[in-house]
Amino acid sequence: MKTLVWEAPREMRIREQDVPKPGPGETLIKVDYAGICGSELSGYLGHNALRVPPLVMGHEFAGTVAEVGPAASDSEPSLSMGDAVTVNPLYCTGESELQAQGLDQLCPTRQLVGAHVPGAYAEFVAVPTRTVHPLPAGMSTRVGALTEPVGCGVRIGELAGNVRDATCLIVGMGPIGLLALQVLLRNGAQDVVVADLDAERLAMGEHYGGVPVNPAEGDPVEEVLQRTDGAGAVASVDAVGTGRTRTQCVAGTMTTGTVILSGLHEETSEIPAADIIRREITLRGSFSYSPANFREALVLLDREEISLEPWIVEAPLADGGKWFDRLIDAPGDVSKVLLVPESQ
Repeated sequence: MKTLVWEAPREMRIREQDVPKPGPGETLIKVDYAGICGSELSGYLGHNALRVPPLVMGHEFAGTVAEVGPAASDSEPSLSMGDAVTVNPLYCTGESELQAQGLDQLCPTRQLVGAHVPGAYAEFVAVPTRTVHPLPAGMSTRVGALTEPVGCGVRIGELAGNVRDATCLIVGMGPIGLLALQVLLRNGAQDVVVADLDAERLAMGEHYGGVPVNPAEGDPVEEVLQRTDGAGAVASVDAVGTGRTRTQCVAGTMTTGTVILSGLHEETSEIPAADIIRREITLRGSFSYSPANFREALVLLDREEISLEPWIVEAPLADGGKWFDRLIDAPGDVSKVLLVPESQ
């Protein structure tokens, strides 16, 4: 089969590899669509310690069941050849207290398809059967491939808490920012101020109901303060991950409000700690999603309550490197790139 292999910073090539054979408790998926994630962009640049070349990345995907290996437990889903499925690429290999709490994404034994094991930038990928989720009747694998990033948006909305009739702030209108925006509005937020330096991405945020502010032309913090009589947002989301954007979110958040950090652009940065202390602001990290968040994401997609249309781009797997470069250098009006293996 053909695979897209990341071999060094900014170097990806199509390589021939053997089709994996599913072992006990594994299922072989014929990949239809595999999305490009922001964390993979940092990996592509060599900035992500989780990913080590040579590596077949790809953890946002959907396809059809090609082969089911011998069952390893009675709790595995019942799957048949040709079933349309998506996969929760985060799973635990051992038991932990965090897993018992439903927080598999924080479990010390967690594994990620496309990082710890070969991923979906390939014609076929083998995954644990227990991670496979059949798609609802009538859902396309194109839509199903969005379940993983939508789960990230659902997690942000969960951590934001009660936002009903309140103002929120999101800095960064990449895919996660766009999805978090839709979740917060669905959860009852009165308005959500959205900020991005890319005019086309900002326009996408406006399309989904955000109040757009380009920080090069205006101050998103001032917009929030004006809309709240100086109080600030009940919840702010940094979907970029720089010292500047993290500081903006703190400044735009009300006393006793919540700042959610999801962007990972910079590993470390300064934050206004004294302001956080004196105003008792809650600072939360948001990492991926829980299994419950993933299941809710699939429901939201099935109900057509969340979307990244009409800015999804489909591209041949062989063009993956070009699209990684585009998303890093000048993303523009692209909400998600879905790579399509040639076998499609």
